[in-house]
Amino acid sequence: QLVESGGAVVQAGDSLRLSCTASGRVYSSSVMAWFRQGPGKEREFVALIRWSIPSTFYADPVKGRFTISKDRAGNTVFLQMNDLKPEDTAVYYCARGSTFDSQASAYYTWGQGTQVTVSS
Repeated sequence: QLVESGGAVVQAGDSLRLSCTASGRVYSSSVMAWFRQGPGKEREFVALIRWSIPSTFYADPVKGRFTISKDRAGNTVFLQMNDLKPEDTAVYYCARGSTFDSQASAYYTWGQGTQVTVSS
């Protein structure tokens, strides 16, 4: 089970940090990712991190503004979002999979989502 938190209503240019905590241990073979779905849009990939060797990968729209990381305890993944824009408004979902893949179909466990709203 994955539980996201940290969503809020913010203004353009603000920063926000989302958290996703997994119940139980996240195995070294896992890949954790963030996806988002804006109003009237398809769900899209945001960022991912490999758990064992924390390599990361980002979608172009968030590159340089968002940072994915994990805690040392090994069961929480974060998404630090800086310089937020109105187009970042979406429900943000955490997901767990086992391949270094930006496709939603590669992930088998999903959180319930947390709403991020960026006003201009």
